[in-house]
Amino acid sequence: MKFTQSDVLNRLPTQFFASLVNKVSKVIAEGHDVINLGQGNPDQPTPPHIVAALQKAAANPKYHKYSPFRGYSFLKEAVATFYKREYGVTIDPEKEVAILFGGKAGLVEIPQCLLNPGDVVLVPDPGYPDYWSGVALARAEMAMMPLFAENGFLPDYDGLKEEVVRKAKLMFLNYPNNPTGATATKQFFAHTVSFAEKHNICVVHDFAYGAIGFDGKKPLSFLQTKGAKEVGIEIYTFSKTYNMAGWRIGFAVGNENVIAAINLLQDHLYVSLFGAIQEAAAVALLESQQCVHELVAMYESRRNTFIQALREIGWNVIAPAGSFFAWLPVPNGYTSETFADLLLEKAHVAVAPGIGFGEHGEGYVRTGLLTSEERLKEAAERIGRLQLF
Repeated sequence: MKFTQSDVLNRLPTQFFASLVNKVSKVIAEGHDVINLGQGNPDQPTPPHIVAALQKAAANPKYHKYSPFRGYSFLKEAVATFYKREYGVTIDPEKEVAILFGGKAGLVEIPQCLLNPGDVVLVPDPGYPDYWSGVALARAEMAMMPLFAENGFLPDYDGLKEEVVRKAKLMFLNYPNNPTGATATKQFFAHTVSFAEKHNICVVHDFAYGAIGFDGKKPLSFLQTKGAKEVGIEIYTFSKTYNMAGWRIGFAVGNENVIAAINLLQDHLYVSLFGAIQEAAAVALLESQQCVHELVAMYESRRNTFIQALREIGWNVIAPAGSFFAWLPVPNGYTSETFADLLLEKAHVAVAPGIGFGEHGEGYVRTGLLTSEERLKEAAERIGRLQLF
């Protein structure tokens, strides 16, 4: 028998990057050495002290039972300590923290927590495609906020149509930004709070790359902005800061009404995370952050090596200010997808076409700094041999 999928599932966006994986796999299967810069999967292992904490905690019979529905208090207290230490932001651990099954889960859940069918969500374009998934599951509608290089890849709220803003109930932001590598300013976040207050919009700041800023500049937390907790939340993940992508743990912090909504939804979906993972996550937040400093230094060195190598082949590129991505302009005569296909087929270098991140991603490709400096230099050399620049 064949059963029909629900209308909700049929509304989900096509997974653009599944086709990229298939293309890369095909070239590898043909025996070629592919340098894969198209993915966002951290290449370094989780720091040993965090792994050791999990190993020890996994033997504790306390964690072999169901965890508290809304997570252990010790982890929420660790989150509050982390935000006070890193950003000077005071967080109520019981009212203003929700433990998540990875940052992605929170981003997909939040539209279902706050929206009704037909409600409008402001979404960055280009932006992380899973924002679209949560909107589709909530049967809401998207209004795109174009991000342009000349505006530092920050949305221009004054350029949005009045009728769109009037209907909007939720807005996604993401700085440091995926895919552009841009960072936000104090002035922009202050403007965002004013805009959200005026139009009664909940702001969801995706802070996945919050630890990764370059040139001595630490990325700003949205919650550092006066009034930010009144208008929204921030979602943080352990995946990038601590190389814990496979552990599937993150958290949301901020407006207590929004946090309560997330917790309520998750009460019906999960029985919280394995307690040993929560204990290891608390260790990550509370103990030495030297591993984070070393990781950021490694990404900055990779960035510098890669950008310099690209400039040496004549590619006029801008170095990212944060994240572990570089956003590179496509040469004349190509779309982002035809250019990505050319690099894969002729240079055996995989990149992500900008169109996969939205209409305004056209004209760019995204590359990840998630391999060694030697391989990044080799990727640039392979591209250079195509004599496109």
